[in-house]
Amino acid sequence: MDKFQHKYRINSTGLQNWDYGWAAAYFVTICTECRTCDFGEIMDGEMQLSNIGVLADVFWYEIKNHTKNIELDAFIVMPNHVHGILILKENDNEINVETRHALSLQSEQPKQFDESNHPEQTNGQKRFQNQGKNTLSSIIGSYKSAVTKHAHRLGYNFEWQSSFHDHIIRNHESHHNIQQYIINNPLNWEQDRFFK
Repeated sequence: MDKFQHKYRINSTGLQNWDYGWAAAYFVTICTECRTCDFGEIMDGEMQLSNIGVLADVFWYEIKNHTKNIELDAFIVMPNHVHGILILKENDNEINVETRHALSLQSEQPKQFDESNHPEQTNGQKRFQNQGKNTLSSIIGSYKSAVTKHAHRLGYNFEWQSSFHDHIIRNHESHHNIQQYIINNPLNWEQDRFFK
């Protein structure tokens, strides 16, 4: 395990040559700490939100009011996690998920710099040191912070898992399948990998 500022750290699970501030569609899953069912329960195939679940729902829709060039797509609050699609856009333009993906944008090998032939830092290494503004990490971090802050203000002992899961959506078929997965997630709760 590597150290940064004299502390051990876990390497990013994101694509190392991908900049998560680039325009793309991202499928995001964020879990509660220890996957506790703080957000409510599924009854008859429908999610019944707890008070913390209401916060998780409301603050997701607030993202568009605090972030530039973003579109919110399918979203669901589940008992112990949330699923959502965030679409980051460039200069208010739509993103074409079929042509904008990591493989078409990045070279296969990291570029080299200076005469001593030290490899340039990957986007993942830079991301750890500074996540930047209007990036997936900063957006999700702000969202998680808002839910936690307001839950604590209301007297709830609530925490998120320390990181989140993301998937770069690369084509329209995948986008459609993920939308359907999110919409139907309450109906399929007992088969969900996060089911408790």
